[in-house]
Amino acid sequence: MNPVKPVNPADPVNPAQAVQEIHYRLDAPARGRLPGAHRSRSGDSGFEFRGHAALKDAPDPRRLDLHASLRDPFGDWRVRLYSQRKAVPVVVLADLSASMAYRGQQHKPAVLADLVDSLAWSAWRAGDSFGFVGCAATVQPGWLQLPTRQRHAGAALAQALRGWQPQPGAEGASADGLLQAPALLGRQRALVFLVSDFHFPLPLLRTALAGLAAHEVVPVVLWDAQEFELPERWGLLHALDPETRRQRLVWWRPALRERWQAALAAQRAALMQAFAEAGLRPLFVEGAFDADAVTRHFQR
Repeated sequence: MNPVKPVNPADPVNPAQAVQEIHYRLDAPARGRLPGAHRSRSGDSGFEFRGHAALKDAPDPRRLDLHASLRDPFGDWRVRLYSQRKAVPVVVLADLSASMAYRGQQHKPAVLADLVDSLAWSAWRAGDSFGFVGCAATVQPGWLQLPTRQRHAGAALAQALRGWQPQPGAEGASADGLLQAPALLGRQRALVFLVSDFHFPLPLLRTALAGLAAHEVVPVVLWDAQEFELPERWGLLHALDPETRRQRLVWWRPALRERWQAALAAQRAALMQAFAEAGLRPLFVEGAFDADAVTRHFQR
């Protein structure tokens, strides 16, 4: 397990290594207590008009509304209420099972690292806190970072993720730790990026999504084109299951190619159905990390 080294906030940032910024937003009003950039339905001294209240309930004469007071049937003085913008925790909940170590056209841990680095920087820019929870068969203590508002919170995590290797044996062969993660997220509604290749049983996915129902979840599907590429010709092919490390020698032929492609289409359709049942829109990352593509996901 790779421990995350702390980063000194006073360390200068190398402009050549500047990360890409993501502009995200919440579908529902934020419920935090700290000021931030997201709209909410609480507070009475912000900038977004929410309604009126009696002066005795919101004693701020500066926001007295004479017209609303004259229209009040009970003759009460009415003041305007303005919702304050709030901060929210931004958390990456990452599947660190063996299949996430796949190296094809892209190295999945490197793509995850770029996403973490970008999200942590963007959260700091928006006044939000950033956290990370890495899961294999259990939640990995060495990959747990509680939400923090530290400026360079993602830099050390990203560096460690680029050198990450999965746990050997049963510990790295499943993503069951995703079921334990919600207990670590706290009660405040957070923006959770659930990052995985989702090469695990659908019942596990549905149970994990049910446990995250109190939060706003963005599923991020990391796939690589070479995971699904098939040879053009007939012949023998070594097939490897990254989770169990089992190998099979397969005689490749056109009929098997058709079955493989049908299974891939069925897997994608089943994933989309599971996300739709939970009211979620997944973000597919099937190549290098692109911060603009993540931003566009929030603009649809």
